[in-house]
Amino acid sequence: MGREWLGYKGSKPTILILTLLTIVQGFSIIGQALGLSQTISGIFQGFSVQHSWHFLLLFIISMVIRHLCTRLQQAIAYRFAEETGTSLRQQLFKRLFELGPRHAASQGSGNLVTLGIEGIAQFRAYLELIVPRTIGMAVIPVILLGYVWLQDWVAGLILTITVPILIGFMILLGLAARKQMDKQWKSYRLLSNHFTDSLRGLETLRFLGQSRKHVETIAHVSTKYRKATMRTLRIAFLSSFALDFFTMLSVASVAVSLGLRLVDGRMSLETALVVLIVAPDYFLPIRMVGSDYHATLNGKEAGAAIQSIIDHPREEETSSSLSAPLSWTLDDPIVLSHIRVNIEAGSRSLLDDVSTVLHGARKIGIVGESGAGKSTLLDVIGGFLVPSSGSLLIHNQVLDASNRQAWQQKIAYIPQQPHLFSVSIADNIRFYEPEATEEQVEAAIRAVGLSQLVKNMPQGGKEMIGEGGRPLSGGQAQRVALARAFLGRRPILLLDEPTSHLDIETELELKTTMLNIFADRQLIIATHRLHWMAQMDLIIVMHEGKMVESGTHEQLLAHQGKYVQLLEAQAGGALV
Repeated sequence: MGREWLGYKGSKPTILILTLLTIVQGFSIIGQALGLSQTISGIFQGFSVQHSWHFLLLFIISMVIRHLCTRLQQAIAYRFAEETGTSLRQQLFKRLFELGPRHAASQGSGNLVTLGIEGIAQFRAYLELIVPRTIGMAVIPVILLGYVWLQDWVAGLILTITVPILIGFMILLGLAARKQMDKQWKSYRLLSNHFTDSLRGLETLRFLGQSRKHVETIAHVSTKYRKATMRTLRIAFLSSFALDFFTMLSVASVAVSLGLRLVDGRMSLETALVVLIVAPDYFLPIRMVGSDYHATLNGKEAGAAIQSIIDHPREEETSSSLSAPLSWTLDDPIVLSHIRVNIEAGSRSLLDDVSTVLHGARKIGIVGESGAGKSTLLDVIGGFLVPSSGSLLIHNQVLDASNRQAWQQKIAYIPQQPHLFSVSIADNIRFYEPEATEEQVEAAIRAVGLSQLVKNMPQGGKEMIGEGGRPLSGGQAQRVALARAFLGRRPILLLDEPTSHLDIETELELKTTMLNIFADRQLIIATHRLHWMAQMDLIIVMHEGKMVESGTHEQLLAHQGKYVQLLEAQAGGALV
């Protein structure tokens, strides 16, 4: 039994109930075998069916109890798997938000989407099947073996010797299957990331005339995944064959032993029949575990991958760190003091001695060339990235593991391409405020300019969007993200290149909307679209990880420094 099961909420009572049902099921198998053997023996000896009606009734009742226990086990395991899967998905999304976009980027967006959707579903299937199967393998063979030993010690000895051989063979094949499954999972992650990146870059590939050539790359990655899958299936089929083969030999050995002694008159027909009927059920739980183990191994791997993300620590996190309250308002300062970020020792700093003070309901722009440190600085402010040195003070409190969660509860993050969940547009907008009323959602829809779109939808705010639902354009998706932030009423908004993928008309519309509806909040935007900067209260200019300038648009123009160079480069089309 996997130790990780005990860490899930509700696992202990679930395992206890399943164990009790399995014990009842084990004794019902014995009752079923006993009733059937006595009925057949009576008919063989010339008695009528009416003479053995009580044994026939025992068989029927035992069979009903056995199948009723099976149905109850399936229902309980299904409920446990659903609740655990839902909880695990919530923990995954919460942890990804805590770790921030940089960690998500290191995992690969395709991989995370696969884990959050298919991975959770596969893990649920794994729990639903393996938990009752494992308990059955641990309980039923013990009950049946004890009964067989009481009936015939020779058959009991054969069954006792056979099981360790089967289990040892299962372990060897399981190790081989796990090795192949690891390779298959890596290929699957590569395929997921590659597919997502290909979709994002399809327009660029077509523009450059490389879309057909890219087909070869997709085919190569797909072939690697297909080969890895086939190797895993070969081992799974070999395992099933081996289990069936050894089980058949064991039952045949028991049957031959019983038959020889029955012919010699050293055994009664009733005893021979009951042992022979019980023998296949003795091996059945082991065979089912072996079969389902291979069928759900990808679910186990997905669960391990999800748990590794949930358990992923930040550098300064410890098991004893507690969430502390954080008293901060817009009037309180956010002080960045000598912030330095190094990914590897000796490498160029992503941020190098950055110091500044942010406060009030102000609009703050962070600009610079690609790789200048804009997104890294945004990650540090949001608590998504721990600086290598320096400190971030929130109202005279150093931001660390004890208050990071409280700080992030004050932040709404809007990425370049916000994710739309496969729920209604209203539920998408409720992302930060799940308990928001319909009136509050409608107010957010009006504020961001989505009223006409929602009005034209057949089901209004209940219209399904996201995967499998109504598709939205890039500008409409960004407005949904803005509605989330507006409804959430979080005082700080972090925007990372929020409009770089949009056409200029849509961008200007969204720009006007953002600046109007978030006038009472602190808006921090990292962008290379410099037309935003004229409306900013503070502009931070980054270059090679350093903050080289800061001030208003007019002040930086008068300074004739790096900011002016960026404006000139963008006017010439060189800034990317």
